[in-house]
Amino acid sequence: MILEAAEQLKAKKVSSLELVQQCLERIKKFDGRLNCFITLTEEAALRRARQADEEIARGEYRGPLHGIPIAHKDLFYTKGVLTTAGSKIYASFVPDHDAAVVEKLDQAGAVSLGKLNLHELAYGVSSQNEHFGGVKNPWDTACIPGGSSGGSGAGVAAGFFYCGTGTDTGGSIRIPASYCGIVGIKPTFGRVSRYGCFPLSNQLDHMGPLTKTVRDAAVVLNAMAGYDPRDPYSANLPPENFLPPSGELSLQGLRIGLPANSYFDRVEDGAIAGVEQMAEIAAQAGAKVVRVNVPDLLAMNAAAVTALLAEAAQTHAAHWEQRREEIGAVVRPLLERGRAVSGMDYVAAQEKLHHFRRDFARVWDHCDVLFTPSTPIGAPRIDATAIRWPDGSEEDPRLGTTRLIRAINFLRYPAMSQPCGFSPNRLPYGLQIIGPLGAEALVLRTGAALEDRTDYHRAHLPF
Repeated sequence: MILEAAEQLKAKKVSSLELVQQCLERIKKFDGRLNCFITLTEEAALRRARQADEEIARGEYRGPLHGIPIAHKDLFYTKGVLTTAGSKIYASFVPDHDAAVVEKLDQAGAVSLGKLNLHELAYGVSSQNEHFGGVKNPWDTACIPGGSSGGSGAGVAAGFFYCGTGTDTGGSIRIPASYCGIVGIKPTFGRVSRYGCFPLSNQLDHMGPLTKTVRDAAVVLNAMAGYDPRDPYSANLPPENFLPPSGELSLQGLRIGLPANSYFDRVEDGAIAGVEQMAEIAAQAGAKVVRVNVPDLLAMNAAAVTALLAEAAQTHAAHWEQRREEIGAVVRPLLERGRAVSGMDYVAAQEKLHHFRRDFARVWDHCDVLFTPSTPIGAPRIDATAIRWPDGSEEDPRLGTTRLIRAINFLRYPAMSQPCGFSPNRLPYGLQIIGPLGAEALVLRTGAALEDRTDYHRAHLPF
């Protein structure tokens, strides 16, 4: 875990080189099973680790990420290093500059181990990549790790690195966090610069970290966040320290909302029990748990899907015209559907979403944060074609996976997934904590208080 390793590094009880070598050994031993990496930059990482050790020895300690091994989703530009977006289209693309997220983590002293596998063009939830091979879930390699940041989620869970960077357009940080049993936070829209990151939707893309613990996520978000004039959607928000204090935290006076509608329909019993258990733990820590009504989730999702289809199609219009045959068979139909969305349909969806934002804002009159399941099920099998519910109904795994998460991107709220239990076949469940705009610190403090009182973040993988 980052903070534990940082203490050891600062005290010179361990070196960055030792941490990097340990991670590389584990990658070489197990990544053949999981396929998290597209590009492993071993020699560069070792050089960077030695540099970090020299800086720390000279008293030039940069902070808790100095010398910590991380890896980047292969959607972020990395100067001089292959950056593919998980697509054949970019199979030989080498940027001449770094993404803002890469710059910031480099300035914080982190050591990048390479570039991580993902769903092609970040447009999907399975991370079964047709060009670079599919990513496997470390809890059960027959299951998906979630997507699109699947290499980040699986790699953190497997102990390959301490943080994986991610992007979230319709759940692509929180879904892998949920399915892999780790922490992933999607900040407020614009909190983290998108400069130098392949886009999917200019209105919906969010950048954030995936880590083992809540406080580790806060440490990385501290480094990633900040206004960037190079990103036209960057939010000029006041600087904040997101790291909750150490020690067992009180939640006295906090109002936790449990949705009385939508969010617990067609959800596995174990996932519901996990959320309810976390709410009870929060109540024991001083919080007040209340039932709240939220706007119609299915209606929000329908409008959100329409908007995303159109925006993704526009983003990749040039590829469609010039290189569509190189786009994989999973992503190509989505882009085709997006091209069929009319201007009137897109405007109607945006109008609906505007009303949903207005209506959802009223929820915060009754609570400070919301607790919901992150996903309605544990990770589906790679070959699953449907989610089958006890009443005999079936649901597309893609839509089911995003059903409880997707709308939050359009609402632009900060939201985090953290582990809250396991299914009978030992697949993780995630708790989603949602806060109002700009409330990352509150979301993280709430999650840290729960983590202080549970041990899901210390659960051991089967290998």
